[in-house]
Amino acid sequence: VKDYYATLVAVDENVGKVLKALDETGKLDETAVIYSSDNGFFHGEWGLYDKRLMHEPSIKVPLLVRYPPLVKPGSTDGRMVTNVDVAPTMLELAGVPIPAHMQGRSLKPLLTGRPVQWRKDWLYEYFEYPDAHRVKPHRGVRSERYKLIHWFTEPQEWEFYDLQKDPGELHNLYS
Repeated sequence: VKDYYATLVAVDENVGKVLKALDETGKLDETAVIYSSDNGFFHGEWGLYDKRLMHEPSIKVPLLVRYPPLVKPGSTDGRMVTNVDVAPTMLELAGVPIPAHMQGRSLKPLLTGRPVQWRKDWLYEYFEYPDAHRVKPHRGVRSERYKLIHWFTEPQEWEFYDLQKDPGELHNLYS
């Protein structure tokens, strides 16, 4: 855990260096800065220390956008975005057409605070097994309120959570 947090401090320091360099060149307020991660991480929740499960500590990732011409400082949006939305966002902000075959949607409407219909659910899959991490293959659907997880190797298992009533995913309602 100590090494993990040291890495986060190093990332934070280096993001600060990039922002400082942009500020010193006068480009900070005209540059879109998008900060995210490839995964969330368990830090002891349920006795786990990993990133390969469909539970909230693993699937929630930071996503911060700084772009003064478009994004109001301090604004937030709780809608579900995924990593496939980053590339179309960058293309649209750069004024480049988004290819029709590209997955994901530009976050620009969310960044501006405009009302827009957005995704209500998404699919998760993990099937890298057996490997050193020994995480059983599973898939599931995460909606705004509910989550269904299917561990599809024998013995199969299911989990179902009402995230509004049980955000900690402590009570499996599948039965």
